[in-house]
Amino acid sequence: MRTGERGITHVQQIGAALMVGRILISEACMEEGAAWLARSEPRFAHALRLTGTPPLRRRPDGFAHLLSAIVSQQVSTHAARAIWGRMEAAGLTTPEAVLAADDDSLRAPGLSMQKMRYARALAAAGIDFDALREMPDAEIVKLLVEVPGIGRWTAEIYAMFSLGRADVFAPADLALQEAARRLFDLPERPREAPMRRMSEVWTPWRTVAAGLLWAYYRVETDREGIT
Repeated sequence: MRTGERGITHVQQIGAALMVGRILISEACMEEGAAWLARSEPRFAHALRLTGTPPLRRRPDGFAHLLSAIVSQQVSTHAARAIWGRMEAAGLTTPEAVLAADDDSLRAPGLSMQKMRYARALAAAGIDFDALREMPDAEIVKLLVEVPGIGRWTAEIYAMFSLGRADVFAPADLALQEAARRLFDLPERPREAPMRRMSEVWTPWRTVAAGLLWAYYRVETDREGIT
């Protein structure tokens, strides 16, 4: 009976790991993914020679970091950092604090009326951020985009960098689109749908492919693709 219970638990753990897929936990993971991409696609090999292995760029996960992403939308990097710094100083980084704050308290750090609504929607959503770590990629994105203020790009970036998923792509990202146009010598910048289809052949390392494309974009244009 005990042996059977342990066996079932082991099978469940294997099943959960298969649903979640590979997690990027070290620079060695990035090196492995970049080498696979370079073997599979000569143009990635060219990009890798120019850029080297892209950095891991892992970020913490949780409510505060997703709220920070919302705060950063459609403002400059400098402004986003300043607003978020004031949010932290005011203690407005937990669902409880955001829900308890009145309009003046949320406006003071620099939130617009729209972002105040988004912050409250995220705080009221009751997302189990620990549970997200065990969910398949598609389910994470589906759950997050149900929250007002979180689009597919934000959800995919969260899965890539905060959860370390190895096989997620953000095809709506303009820097990725422009990098793909340049690297693959396309006649025009691919839109989101064709970019998503294009990325399918880079499975199971689409996050690393994105990292290579962002790095290539910086080399080609001397501009940051994301912050």
